[in-house]
Amino acid sequence: MKLYAHPFSSYCQKAIVAFYETDTPFELRHLEAPGAAEELAALWPLKRFPVLTDGDATIVEATAIIEYLAATRPEAAWLIPADPVAAVEARMMDRIFDNYVNGPQQAFVYDALRPEDQRHPASVKEAAAMFDRIYPWLDERMKGRAWATDHGFTLADCGAGPALFYADWTYPIPEKFEALRAYRARLLARPATARAVDEARKYRSYFPLGAPDRD
Repeated sequence: MKLYAHPFSSYCQKAIVAFYETDTPFELRHLEAPGAAEELAALWPLKRFPVLTDGDATIVEATAIIEYLAATRPEAAWLIPADPVAAVEARMMDRIFDNYVNGPQQAFVYDALRPEDQRHPASVKEAAAMFDRIYPWLDERMKGRAWATDHGFTLADCGAGPALFYADWTYPIPEKFEALRAYRARLLARPATARAVDEARKYRSYFPLGAPDRD
């Protein structure tokens, strides 16, 4: 399997964590490598990443890549709980981290990347309001839980680590949300997540809001 990805991307890290968690072999097609961006564009005209190729199969979007791993590799099947209702919960939490943590975080980043005369303060304000709603919800949910669901480390946690990693850089999680902050710390201590974060360390100058000197 070949993964077209950049190590500093939160969505790419999400997929990479799943590979590392399950010890599934893959080739990283680093998007700064010669020719990789052109190959990506030929596979997926939107040129979003990550993209996975496996023989004749091409899978786009990090969630779908993890679902594909779980469906095709026995060593990765546990990322999606076997119980159908538990699987729904894992998928629900995956969408929450993508849409309501990664989403507002990227709104801040995209606005910072715009030329100053094209900034959109309303988008940033909306993103901040989303964080103000989702942080307390997640904090309450994580009380008494080690992971995003009660079914062990799943698809949802693969994405939660990178999402909360960058979210706390962008819109710091208030200290009063002790359960959420502890969950973030557990995720970053998890070997697969720690490895993905460490491999991206040399790209921290890319962060347009300025990477803090921590994590």
